[in-house]
Amino acid sequence: MSVNTDRYESAAARYFEAWNATEPEALKKAVAAAWTVDGGYTDPLADVRGHEGIAAVITAAHEQFPGFVFRPLGAVDGHHDTARFGWELVSEAGGTPSGEVSAPVAGFDVVTLDEEGRIRQVLGFLDRVPATA
Repeated sequence: MSVNTDRYESAAARYFEAWNATEPEALKKAVAAAWTVDGGYTDPLADVRGHEGIAAVITAAHEQFPGFVFRPLGAVDGHHDTARFGWELVSEAGGTPSGEVSAPVAGFDVVTLDEEGRIRQVLGFLDRVPATA
């Protein structure tokens, strides 16, 4: 059985492009390229629909973690119209003084795609979050 992994990898690449966009116009374009018009994003902290809501969640993440970027953790896996992948939030500046990369947030997302490979829905799970004071 042959599975078209390019479809899932392309969707994940557009997803990360959106999550790493910090300029408002770039973010707007990246969200539109990644999600369907009525696409959704749900995780323990957010439940939004539509491009504006998704862009607002991404903007809030960048405000909370300035200078950090989202990167994939492991391979993208998928079947039918569903893909899954892990991710982590890391500092753009590199690692800690010992050379390790500090990733205060990490998670796992399951996405549902439309026929063109755009995201209909994201179900996000947070595996690691910063301790609150």
